[in-house]
Amino acid sequence: MNLVITMSRRFGTGASMIAEELSRKLDIPVYDKAYIEHELEGDSYAGEVEVIRELASRSCIILGRCASEILKDQANVFNIYVCADKEDRIRRVMQKKEMSYEDAKATLEQNDKERSEYYYQNTGKVWGDVNNYHMILDTSQLGIENCANILMKYFERVEII
Repeated sequence: MNLVITMSRRFGTGASMIAEELSRKLDIPVYDKAYIEHELEGDSYAGEVEVIRELASRSCIILGRCASEILKDQANVFNIYVCADKEDRIRRVMQKKEMSYEDAKATLEQNDKERSEYYYQNTGKVWGDVNNYHMILDTSQLGIENCANILMKYFERVEII
């Protein structure tokens, strides 16, 4: 089956690690902001929509870029939202980017603000609204390392894979 997974996430949740693990397990590529922007002729949202729709013509994982909304009418799309406690996210950012607590917190808050504004500007919807996703994963509660396995078990159970 052509499975397209969209993964929206708060900054510092470890979602990219979950996506990479799923990519290995399912043998499908992961596309993120950098890849999508690289594929664009210009920097318009309309251009991103075209790139995302083209990527979704085959199995893949798409991180962010409003992909859950862009692909909402496709039956083969599974939308995931990854969240975590703010303190856990700050600690992850501190460790990954070697930042002080205050710098990591400011970076996290700025990133979340930008993502929220981008999502609303391009979809008219609230970023992180549970009604926009099939599954919410809280890495503070579940652990980053468990999330890909949870998804794999679910996909097997409902015979998606």
